[in-house]
Amino acid sequence: MLSVWSANSDFKDFSQLNCDIKTQVAIIGGGIAGILCGYMLKQKGIDCVILEADRVCKGVTQNTTAKITSQHGLVYDKLINKFGIEKSKMYLESNENAVKIYRKMCKDIDCDFEDKDNYVYSTDNLRKVEKELHTLVRLGYKPDFTGEIPVPISIEGAVIFPNQAQFNPLKFLLYISRNLQIYEKTKVIEIKGNYAYTSKHKIKADYFIVTTHFPFINKYGGYFIKMYQERSYVIALENGKQINGMYVDEAQKGMSFRNYKNLLLIGGGDHRTGKSGGNYTELRIFAKNNYPSKQEVYHWATQDCMTLDNVPYIGRYSPKIPNVLVATGFNKWGMTSSLVAAEILSDMVINKKNEYEELYTPSRSVITPQFAVNLFESAVGILTPSKKRCPHLGCALKWNSAEHTWDCPCHGSRFNENGKLVEKPATDDLK
Repeated sequence: MLSVWSANSDFKDFSQLNCDIKTQVAIIGGGIAGILCGYMLKQKGIDCVILEADRVCKGVTQNTTAKITSQHGLVYDKLINKFGIEKSKMYLESNENAVKIYRKMCKDIDCDFEDKDNYVYSTDNLRKVEKELHTLVRLGYKPDFTGEIPVPISIEGAVIFPNQAQFNPLKFLLYISRNLQIYEKTKVIEIKGNYAYTSKHKIKADYFIVTTHFPFINKYGGYFIKMYQERSYVIALENGKQINGMYVDEAQKGMSFRNYKNLLLIGGGDHRTGKSGGNYTELRIFAKNNYPSKQEVYHWATQDCMTLDNVPYIGRYSPKIPNVLVATGFNKWGMTSSLVAAEILSDMVINKKNEYEELYTPSRSVITPQFAVNLFESAVGILTPSKKRCPHLGCALKWNSAEHTWDCPCHGSRFNENGKLVEKPATDDLK
């Protein structure tokens, strides 16, 4: 089913690349990160093209909940323990800056932009909330606290970030993509030196920026080990309660809430791709118990790339291919992370030092407990007997009955019932 964003915006079709071309920067991937990179580069006078394998914004971008916020769960206490005060402050500043840029950009765009406070709540651990509040004060931020939220969930407490926002991302992207050079149905299969290749044509460029959600060049960077993927689900209830804010549980399997016009959007049912989880069933049971008179009018699911240290990978794809840049691993917070990526990568293209570049570099150490979990999941997937196997690294595929897809629990590739590739890192359909 279409998301509410897809149903309320109308992207035109762009033409397919039909000849060899030359440009300064070729952006591979036409979602929000790719389009924002193109927009920022154009603002800086850089010639660029966007190459999309399917249709623009028809992947993960259309399935977001579209919260524009620098509050990414109770993340700052984790960051300060991993990176220290200065880098944690960089993370906060870079995302707060992204919120401000969106607010400025959306001033003259009809994209249903609304200023809203963001709430991250805990249902069972007040200590976590208190630690996050204390950490934010150390970082120079002044959050608020509440013990109640206007949804039927009992909480221990919530951290409030004021002056955040929400919008319709496709209406926004439709506007800023108007003057960009975009090619659809143009799948890049390889990058060598200063050339990217499709099955029929080549693109010469000084730089390539990979914004394909999950990076598609598997022989460099090791992203299939440095990330894992999660599924999450959303239902939209007609004439739902107006809750005047954006709300998300700090727990991985909790729920999120926001309004869009007369709709109440409820998200959750999360699980690692290829594993079982609550999916739509969990959300529909909650809606039936708490909003029995409200009708579900939309439902959709999305997939998020999760890094091992809660910080996206933005920068050089690999030291071995220095003219290839990447933005990935947005940890369910793709709105601000995409804009942070566009700022950093467009600066890198013009050889301008960005103050946040070091924090987000994909070359940083990723030795964490989750790294061992990823290796274990890969080993189990490869050794599990199954007729259906992922063409990426041969892991056994699992049937996702909620969405009727074959999913890979190792690295998150997905295929529809007929074997057509739905999600990377695999690059080919099932045989």
